[in-house]
Amino acid sequence: MKKILELITGKMEQAFADAGYEASYGKVTVSNRPDLCEYQCNGALAAAKQYKCAPIQIANAVAEKLDKQDFSMIEAVMPGFLNLKLSDSFLQSYLEEMRNAEDFGVEKTGTGKTVVVDYGGPNVAKPLHIGHLRSAIIGESLKRLYKFFGYNTIGDIHLGDWGLQMGLIIAELQERQPELCYFDEGYTGEYPAEAPFTISELEEIYPAAAAKKKEDEAFAEKAHTATFELQNGRPGYRAIWQHIMNISVADLKRNYNNLDVHFEAWLGESDADPYIPDLIADMKAKGFAVQSEGAWVIPVAEETDKKEIPPCILVKSDGSAIYATTDLATMVQRMQDWKPDKMHYVTDKRQSLHFEQIFRAAKKSGIVPETTQLEHLGFGTMNGADGKPFKTRDGGVMRLEQLIADMTDFVRTKVVENKIVPQDAVEETTQKIAMAALKYGDLSNQPTKDYVFDIDRFAAFEGNTGPYILYTIVRIKSILAKYGAWENLPIAPAANVYAKDLMLCITKLVPNLEIALRTASPNVICAYIYELAGFVNKFYHETRILNEEDKQLQKGYIALIALAKNVLETCIDILGFSAPDKM
Repeated sequence: MKKILELITGKMEQAFADAGYEASYGKVTVSNRPDLCEYQCNGALAAAKQYKCAPIQIANAVAEKLDKQDFSMIEAVMPGFLNLKLSDSFLQSYLEEMRNAEDFGVEKTGTGKTVVVDYGGPNVAKPLHIGHLRSAIIGESLKRLYKFFGYNTIGDIHLGDWGLQMGLIIAELQERQPELCYFDEGYTGEYPAEAPFTISELEEIYPAAAAKKKEDEAFAEKAHTATFELQNGRPGYRAIWQHIMNISVADLKRNYNNLDVHFEAWLGESDADPYIPDLIADMKAKGFAVQSEGAWVIPVAEETDKKEIPPCILVKSDGSAIYATTDLATMVQRMQDWKPDKMHYVTDKRQSLHFEQIFRAAKKSGIVPETTQLEHLGFGTMNGADGKPFKTRDGGVMRLEQLIADMTDFVRTKVVENKIVPQDAVEETTQKIAMAALKYGDLSNQPTKDYVFDIDRFAAFEGNTGPYILYTIVRIKSILAKYGAWENLPIAPAANVYAKDLMLCITKLVPNLEIALRTASPNVICAYIYELAGFVNKFYHETRILNEEDKQLQKGYIALIALAKNVLETCIDILGFSAPDKM
């Protein structure tokens, strides 16, 4: 289905051609003066130079060729602008087609293509903290947006499960419980099915070990040795690692489920590890990797660079692989298993240089073909009221679970105090409003920018907030419930200016979704539904919907707000939250 601007531009191009001018001058845009018109074309100004006549003369000639049934206003104004307003019949017909089309007529540009969205990125054995929030909800919304456009989407959490933190845990556990069979190199029996620690104990063991490493060189060496032996297959250490994975992943899934964030692949650095030896050997054999001060590096600088891009380190001088090695090996695995057309990474923007290096190394070495897109979305930080990264009251890093609980408690208090819903619906309603407040509060900001977390503002029922969007949807649901059978009623011509404003706004859905996809900007969707909610509420306040005596007109009103509801619900589903039935 064509977007409305494409249709209008097509009609304008035909009018230019019919008037004797090049059709390419007929580009139409949304008016930057909505008080004067809805759409405008400035092509006559450009055409005047080629045809050596006054632009107003061209504009008048083109205006005469436009179909008067499509426009309620066609106006040529000095010095040569063409101002347009759509006719009610044209707009009605367009919305009817949009309503009946699959997913409102969005072009499924991703059909037959696979995209891997790499987001989440937590380390196992450590609790999720607020630093994991943005990756989770931005990544989830992008993945849902890709899916809406027809892509085969694979969300990969990319666990940090193979580094020094594993060796630290093993070393600390050995000091605490040296009698465990995992540390007996001569042990040949089966290892226990039950882990020798709980998730709470595991989350205490790691920071204790990390602190000890800084002060105890012998312990640090022991942890490095344990890491090496784990990665080289020592059975007891592999069994401990499996316990860590089982407990940590179960806890991570619980926390991500609470955020309504879901991954198709739960792979980690350990899954990429088997690919590393062949990767390194291949890089050396083909000359992509060169020696530099004892290390093996891949030069990735280009002549056109305006800043220094250091080589991508493949193997350190001590012979160990690093994050870049693992990330390149992960690309090898993904190309082998999924053959994606695109890999989209969602991480903190401070990792931008790292991704620039590995992207260039992957393309240069042929790990990833030129046809596969590699994109990094580097997001800003969530800050406190002081403008600094958000902390707990005692200055620590807040656990993500605690942040969600704080928002939920805050919203629950408002729900109960204002008696928004009956007691038996408090919890479900609270959860949905809290999630909307948290996610919309984040996603409404440009991803690359830092923002201030403000629980009062995010959870407000007025203004540019998630709860306001939900309130608008719930208001429409209430009207539809009172009306009765509302499905499949015909869209009616705009009965007033408020109806037309709402109808025009609905036509902007697909262009805004396309912009959001092209720029990896969920905030574009947020801005759009905030605008749409505003038009819905103005229409509601200025129009007698349920009390309208003209039943045909009333059906048109109901069909219009039902379409608005469907659009809003589709958008918030892409953003990763949903609306309650009452509020």
